[in-house]
Amino acid sequence: MSFAKEYEFLTEIGIQPRNSGSFVNGVWKGSGSVVSSVNPANNKPIAEVVEASPQDYEEGMKACFEASKIWMQLPAPKRGEIVRQIGDALRAKLEYLGRLLSLEMGKILPEGIGEVQEVIDMCDFAVGLSRQLNGSVIPSERPNHMMLEMWNPLGVVGVITAFNFPCAVLGWNACIALVCGNCVVWKGAPTTPLITIAMTKLVGEVLEKNNLPAAIFTSFCGGAEIGQAIAKDTRIPLVSFTGSSKVGLSVQQTVSQRFGKCLLELSGNNALIVMDDADIKLAVRSVLFAAVGTAGQRCTTCRRLLVHEKVYDSVVDQLLEAYKQVKIGDPLEKGTLLGPLHTQASMENFENGIKVIKSQGGKILTGGSVIESEGNFVQPTIVEISPSADVVKEELFGPVLYVLKFKTFEEAVEINNSVPQGLSSSVFTRSPEVIFKWIGPKGSDCGIVNVNIPTNGAEIGGAFGGEKGTGGGREAGSDSWKQYMRRSTCTINYGSELPLAQGINFG
Repeated sequence: MSFAKEYEFLTEIGIQPRNSGSFVNGVWKGSGSVVSSVNPANNKPIAEVVEASPQDYEEGMKACFEASKIWMQLPAPKRGEIVRQIGDALRAKLEYLGRLLSLEMGKILPEGIGEVQEVIDMCDFAVGLSRQLNGSVIPSERPNHMMLEMWNPLGVVGVITAFNFPCAVLGWNACIALVCGNCVVWKGAPTTPLITIAMTKLVGEVLEKNNLPAAIFTSFCGGAEIGQAIAKDTRIPLVSFTGSSKVGLSVQQTVSQRFGKCLLELSGNNALIVMDDADIKLAVRSVLFAAVGTAGQRCTTCRRLLVHEKVYDSVVDQLLEAYKQVKIGDPLEKGTLLGPLHTQASMENFENGIKVIKSQGGKILTGGSVIESEGNFVQPTIVEISPSADVVKEELFGPVLYVLKFKTFEEAVEINNSVPQGLSSSVFTRSPEVIFKWIGPKGSDCGIVNVNIPTNGAEIGGAFGGEKGTGGGREAGSDSWKQYMRRSTCTINYGSELPLAQGINFG
């Protein structure tokens, strides 16, 4: 059994026509269901994967838990050196990994390569962080006493990722978790198993080269059964989950029942506001990328465009013209801007969503149809609709943009904040007053609050995440590392007396 010519490059990153989907204590195995990874551009199989079984999971977790006792004792800068080597391994295979990601997920090649680059950037960030996991020294009110904070590893961190960013979200979590002294157990999305396998093979090679336990990084290809096992497992103090708000809530409830911690990156319903003093050309370019990029399947995709009534017609006209220039097609072909939706089910959701939009008074300004082809292609769609329509409050995961008109900045903020989700937002304006109101306490209620840039395309240096139905988690940069460690407040008495806090005299 061999690959067709267009898939031969996959052997360069360890992918074969048939693959075991569990990396258990340094050995590839799999005793679960056999699934096919499918190319969404033509719905034809790429390769087969034998998924993990519950037995594979238990064997892998036992080894991972034991490996954590070794890994956490390695000095943090030494752990950082391992992550640096992982980054170098990814650099060496950047083009191949990016091509696989585009092939399997469906995003265009520049986005596929960019996503792998994001993991490399996270490795670089984590290497520096490994020498800065600083605690605090706190003045004590008692003589001859010292207070300080110590940060120690949690042990094992579970990472459950989604299809739309099948390796970037791993990077946000795993790079930080590893330098913080934790082992990682990763369950990739069931529809992107090949990128899970390819990434794991590179990490495993680095661990082997350094004579470290391979179980430090354990991964499984599988479905809900493996995800539920991670959520229930008391050996995993922290579970990072990326996916829908509905499933995320279920994961949170399961983890909370055992007093574990959750990092949730859930649904977004992101608004971009265009004020009457905005740079219209800049805004239109931004909306095009934010609404059409990744076929509208980013959690930070712009789904609601709020336009001031004075510039409404101009913005909509220019946006409709820009949409005409969007090349739809094979994501691996140069010049393509809109690839396929990830699955046939996604395409069906798009069709059903358009029906609901029309039933609630939405007017299709462009697009709105499935493109007849072998793949999961749909037209990029712009809808004129009332902000009070129920469908606007929901996340339709595809290239559908709602255009809404407003009169005042306060009204725009109210519309922005009126949905259950709170991930990303942006305003286009030249007014300092508007900018500082927007980022202030009565402005956007989102975790990402931008000015004059799209809602998507976040840098790794800041903490990524959102409020409300988006889950409240923060991953990647800033001080997100603190969630991957446990903090101890330590008070040390180096004297011979025993003064009590608050001046208490006890006997």
